[in-house]
Amino acid sequence: MRSDKSPEMEGNGGAGAGATEWRISRASARGAPLADAGSMSIRAVLGRVFSSVDESGPRPMLMLGSGDPTGCACFRPPPEAEDAIVDALRSGEHNGYSPTVGVLSARRAIAEYLSRDLPYQLSPDDIYLTAGCCQAIDVMISVLAQPGSNILLPKPGFPLYESRTMFSNLEARHFNLIPDRGWEADLESVEALADENTVAMVIVNPSNPCGSVYSHDHLAKIAETARKLGIIIIADEVYDHLAFGNKPFIPMGIFADMVPVITVGSISKRWLVPGWRLGWIAMCDLNCILKEAKVDKSIESYINITNDPATFIQGAVPQIIANTKEDYFMKILNLLRNSADLCYSKIKEARGITCPHKPEGSMFVMAKLDLSCLDGIQDDLDFCCMLAKEESVIVLPGMKDWIRITFAMDIPTLENALERITSFCQRHDKLEA
Repeated sequence: MRSDKSPEMEGNGGAGAGATEWRISRASARGAPLADAGSMSIRAVLGRVFSSVDESGPRPMLMLGSGDPTGCACFRPPPEAEDAIVDALRSGEHNGYSPTVGVLSARRAIAEYLSRDLPYQLSPDDIYLTAGCCQAIDVMISVLAQPGSNILLPKPGFPLYESRTMFSNLEARHFNLIPDRGWEADLESVEALADENTVAMVIVNPSNPCGSVYSHDHLAKIAETARKLGIIIIADEVYDHLAFGNKPFIPMGIFADMVPVITVGSISKRWLVPGWRLGWIAMCDLNCILKEAKVDKSIESYINITNDPATFIQGAVPQIIANTKEDYFMKILNLLRNSADLCYSKIKEARGITCPHKPEGSMFVMAKLDLSCLDGIQDDLDFCCMLAKEESVIVLPGMKDWIRITFAMDIPTLENALERITSFCQRHDKLEA
């Protein structure tokens, strides 16, 4: 039978003489930084911990690891937000492509929303819409990443910053948050870390994962330090107004007369709609320092080559902001306050875990492991994996010998999960072993 294949064609799939060297294999070297960066993400760590769970076990898995409370019936978005989405869809006005920086009515509504807490008025031109706060972080890290530059990140912090800086070849330098001072930033370490190549420092307030809320005085000291060093501040305020302790939420942007502030946020947490993916970048730049450096142009250029939030979500934003009742926000704060109180008190009952600071905001708390009390547990990741395997409870590593717990769930489920953690610690107590 006659073959139409040439010798060259026959060699393409084999390892012998004439085999083609596929150039795609060279991409493996470029894929390494992405793999390293991706392995640090919350989703990746959740996956590793989740793999320890026996899903066929008799007890349901309880998730205390991610900041998505929407699985609990008590954490639902306001009906006004749902109505706004329906109205935007049915209007037929939001089926096309979005402008690069976002729909004007949405940018105007967000500018007015943020300006409520500021001593000045933001313009729609100061607002850039993004697909959630995560894309806002992506945009800012990408814009700031220049060869040889570095950025100051809080430790502990939100892992996405670490992943994005690693992938963008922007050096991350970590300043400590001090547990015994309510997780305040160690500003002496900030000054020691910064140099002429430092482009920005990141502040997360209210804090994920610490559950802290910064006072006006501490925010002022942060602004003074940044001004002294000549660096801008990226203020991650995705949990804005989710403050239920003694300190109110204060936006970093009130200090924009002292230091340029770039605020990133979203509707995800306050309105309990993380899957709607509507976030923003707000330039608080009273002295036009960012504009003179053309940071605004760089943001717009980067957004030009990325994806936009869904247009109908943007179209719904003005109605979402205008129509949500204050009673809804107060109800959510009360739920979080009660859950935080329960979490804090129950952790104190578990031997081998301590909580140095009662959470005052966000949806998280950091707990310190005393591994000298716990038998057969090597480190924080080992604790999380063994807890998942033995108790079907998911928590996440926070940093060395610390774990990160979310309390944003209904009280019965949270109490069940915390009792399982207490039982786990008792079972591994060296005094009981």
